[in-house]
Amino acid sequence: MSTRPSASGYLLLIVAVVATAIVYLGLIPRQVLAGESARAVRYLVVGWIPYVLVFYLIGRLRTSPGPLPSMRTADVGVALVLLSLLASLGLDAWGFTPEAVPAAHVVQAIAIFVGLALLGWGLGRRSNALSDGA
Repeated sequence: MSTRPSASGYLLLIVAVVATAIVYLGLIPRQVLAGESARAVRYLVVGWIPYVLVFYLIGRLRTSPGPLPSMRTADVGVALVLLSLLASLGLDAWGFTPEAVPAAHVVQAIAIFVGLALLGWGLGRRSNALSDGA
């Protein structure tokens, strides 16, 4: 089987990067400046899909196939996302809302994006190994 990445994979990667850029550099700032934070949060969460897809495709296109990798990377990513969301919700419940104290939620926001990247990368590596018959 061929281990060479396909042109369609790179095209999909470019589309996912552009979609992620549109959401995070265009739609979200526009909504925040317009004072519609609820809509900005919706765009933020919807933007997670192309963001994860970017790292999935990088993991799929840039890893060399070999023995079937474990899903530990994806598991750590999911755990990081869930724990960060719970920590942020806990701060919100104690009155430290993102609107009142945005600095209190920065670490959780970074951890969510790191976790999503790990999830996409882990799934991409596993998918690459499975598609090559490992």
